[in-house]
Amino acid sequence: MTVKPVHVIGGGLAGSEATWQIANAGVPVVLHEMRRAGVKTDAHHTDGLAELVCSNSFRSDDWEYNAVGLLHAEMRLLDSLIMASGDAHQVPAGGALAVDRDGFSDAVTERLLAHPLVTVVGEEIAGLPPEDWDNVIVATGPLTSPALADAILKLTGEESLSFFDAIAPIVHADSIDFDIAWRQSRYDKAGPGGDAAAYVNCPMDKAQYEAFIDALLDGPKAEFKDWENVPYFDGCLPIEVMAERGRETLRHGPMKPVGLTNPRDPLVKAHAIVQLRQDNALGTLFNMVGFQTKLKHGAQAEVFRMIPGLQDAQFARLGGLHRNTFLNSPKLLDRQLRLKAMPRLRFAGQVTGVEGYVESAAMGLLIGRLAAAQALGRELAPPPPETAIGALVEHITGGHLEGSKFQPMNINYGLLPPLEAPRVDEQGQRIPPKDRGRAKKRQQSIRAMEAMRAWKAAS
Repeated sequence: MTVKPVHVIGGGLAGSEATWQIANAGVPVVLHEMRRAGVKTDAHHTDGLAELVCSNSFRSDDWEYNAVGLLHAEMRLLDSLIMASGDAHQVPAGGALAVDRDGFSDAVTERLLAHPLVTVVGEEIAGLPPEDWDNVIVATGPLTSPALADAILKLTGEESLSFFDAIAPIVHADSIDFDIAWRQSRYDKAGPGGDAAAYVNCPMDKAQYEAFIDALLDGPKAEFKDWENVPYFDGCLPIEVMAERGRETLRHGPMKPVGLTNPRDPLVKAHAIVQLRQDNALGTLFNMVGFQTKLKHGAQAEVFRMIPGLQDAQFARLGGLHRNTFLNSPKLLDRQLRLKAMPRLRFAGQVTGVEGYVESAAMGLLIGRLAAAQALGRELAPPPPETAIGALVEHITGGHLEGSKFQPMNINYGLLPPLEAPRVDEQGQRIPPKDRGRAKKRQQSIRAMEAMRAWKAAS
């Protein structure tokens, strides 16, 4: 039997992962990426597949007690290209999995180009795909080309939902003053690379913090005119927007001083701490954690050099904002992530209303498998909601609160079916009430991995 190819539009994390899964199922796949034809976006800098445009972190790698780490584990179980490439190009990041962004993108690109069933085409799909493409995955992400976005909106009759996504600045490591700053991961927690001193910490006293907040609030901001009224996504707020919500907000967010001790003055607790995380394998670049911003470029260098330890900072990249667009998925998509108005189109990644690198790649992984099954004439249901991937599917196909406005979501334990918190551990010992929430997360994670192994075996 001749198997028709699946067409994947968009070579970001979701599109790259979908392409890998389809090809590994024995189905030919054509990956269309407009950046490889020289068509630029507001955020990308290369034509490489799976380019990371914001942070270089895949967040926590703790599968037992963190929902993101659980998603990592499920994806590894399902032979994820994104996770394999991330693991191969990790850089120190405490309890998180962070990657050398160039090495990561190069690895994904090389493996897809080398696969005998993958054809990568540099072209923009301007409008709806040709009618003879009967199995299509749209994985164009937050920066979908206007022509394709407009065609989808006309087809669905629905308004798109949008939010800002912000990019944090990157600092040259040799411009950080280590007479002030020090290396330490929060609570000395070692990440997947085994490094418990993966972050650079810049301490502030109360006066320095207050002056910094004043400068953030008074600094000139970029204006976006026709899309200025689009709401921000709370998981990626610009720091000045957080500061506007209250002068103490940053101290309880990205600048919280907990779990860190200044080795030069261990008895004095900092009022606030700015953290930087390694951004490349060489350790020459560090990004400012949680410092997404819409400050104008000229003001950014001036304001961020107020941070002790960064007074002479040289910036490899300043921060910025770009617009993200996502579908009203509960209304527009079915359980197979197909567009109800045109079922030959599936959607993957951030455009469906998941938020985050790993979540987007996970949707690409699943939808690649769904599309491959269809091409092979098989039925395949999504994983059960007890799994992290299945829980994300539930959210974007109708699991949000009925009657509420659909919003993008990171993976979290609140999306998984609840379990009663255990009162005794596996050795029969009583679990103190304060530890039962953590024990419950572990039970949810164990249940998820068991369900995912069963789903993989059955599919």
